[in-house]
Amino acid sequence: FMLGEDSLDRLLPPLGAPRRKSATSLSKTEPPLLRTGTRTIYTAGRPPWYDEHGAQSKEAFVIGLCGGSASGKTTVANKIIEALDVPWVVLLSMDSFYKVLSPEEQALAASNDYNFDHPGAFDFELLVATLRKLKQGKSVKIPVYDFTTHRRQKDWKNVYGASVIIFEGIMSFADKELLQLLDMKIFVDTDSDIRLVRRLRRDITERGRDIEGVIKQYNKFVKPAFEQYIEPAMRLADIVVPRGGGNMVAIDLIVQHVHSQLEEVSDGNTDSSLEAVLASAQQTQPLPQTLSVLESTPQVRGLHTIIRNKETSRDEFIFYSKRLMRLLIEHALSFLLQPCVVQTPQGQEYEGRTYKGKGITGVSILRAGETMEPALRAVCKDVRIGKILIQTNLDSGEPELHYLRLPKDISEDHVILMDSTVSTGAAAMMAVRVLLDHEVQEDKIVLVSLLMAELGVHSVAYAFPQVKIITTAVDKSLDDFLHVVPGIGDFGDRYFGTDGSDNWSDNEDHEQLSC
Repeated sequence: FMLGEDSLDRLLPPLGAPRRKSATSLSKTEPPLLRTGTRTIYTAGRPPWYDEHGAQSKEAFVIGLCGGSASGKTTVANKIIEALDVPWVVLLSMDSFYKVLSPEEQALAASNDYNFDHPGAFDFELLVATLRKLKQGKSVKIPVYDFTTHRRQKDWKNVYGASVIIFEGIMSFADKELLQLLDMKIFVDTDSDIRLVRRLRRDITERGRDIEGVIKQYNKFVKPAFEQYIEPAMRLADIVVPRGGGNMVAIDLIVQHVHSQLEEVSDGNTDSSLEAVLASAQQTQPLPQTLSVLESTPQVRGLHTIIRNKETSRDEFIFYSKRLMRLLIEHALSFLLQPCVVQTPQGQEYEGRTYKGKGITGVSILRAGETMEPALRAVCKDVRIGKILIQTNLDSGEPELHYLRLPKDISEDHVILMDSTVSTGAAAMMAVRVLLDHEVQEDKIVLVSLLMAELGVHSVAYAFPQVKIITTAVDKSLDDFLHVVPGIGDFGDRYFGTDGSDNWSDNEDHEQLSC
């Protein structure tokens, strides 16, 4: 199961952002979720796939499924996904990687005289590169192949965020580099008569073929290819599944093995959560040079006095927070300006500063980071907006990625990453890692936050030394609950009015999903 670019609705009410195509998060077939009206809210998040240094620590587990045409590989894959009960599973089909055909090959395909069942019909170079990036936790673009026209569609699918990848195709075991990326190899063995009947039904009803053409192609290409390339590959399999998706005994065996492998990887990484590692770190170094704190003018100090005061009403809290956000965003954008010379109407040169990059994208860490979007829109014309939802798992203490929606070609932009407060830095680190996985350059990321703890500053700067960190104030410490002190309270609750108590929690890293 692979969610397309527009498969997830926004989780929170919009603040006027236009809808754009984006890379979206992925999940298994029946993930833990809540459905309300037109919204789908995923409650199972992706745990950290990197360490406190920001480097990848966990690769996705890749299952390769091979078998003849119409043997039931996709059915087996979906059965495995359903039984795994693991969030963030990607199903990748080899059918997406057929080569682009020349005009001569197009003519052969139209007359059922082109061999789609030969290794040479697949773009293995693109396939291996894509699977390797996906295994490494990177964002990838998957071609969409149209079987009626035998062409790739113009728009490709963005895929990101896999704990487990299930890769299926008739030639899954046909390439040495590809085999090296597979952690488990499964062969689906189905009787040839059953496969022929399934192929007839599929190609006629789903791909617009006629029965004579399907039978001609089967006898000329499909059957010989199975005997020459596919059936001999059975010896490479770790597990052979007879009778395809109906063999629940084999599927249960596969699921048990995958669970044991995932547990070994998890146990071998660390005994402590990422947040606990960050919180226990001794930060004795001076604040990093990549940090810029807004000058504490009487105006800034006065704004902080108002929003830090627990007696401040919600209306005033929102008003003065917005004033401080505007100052913060203006300060952050100043770091993106470069020297330039322009001609004035009087014909004179003026030495000023301007933005010379490709574009600027704002990315808010939901929910509180979304409150900073209006300030960015007010001072940055036509800025694009993306969103990331990260929450702390109360059982494991780990930050988890639940949702993301990023604009196309974000890798070419400077990115303003927005969160209201940063305590340990765990959520900010995950968000930066997501941006890096989407090929945003580290030195083009600017993290902006109204208030940060020293620990959060050090954590982000240590893991990502090229990320610029901008804030209006840095508080010294955290309490036993990892709340910033003296702090500002739970910014999201105070801004949105979702908590009537005076016991504010400062840590936006710990924000929980509410429905």
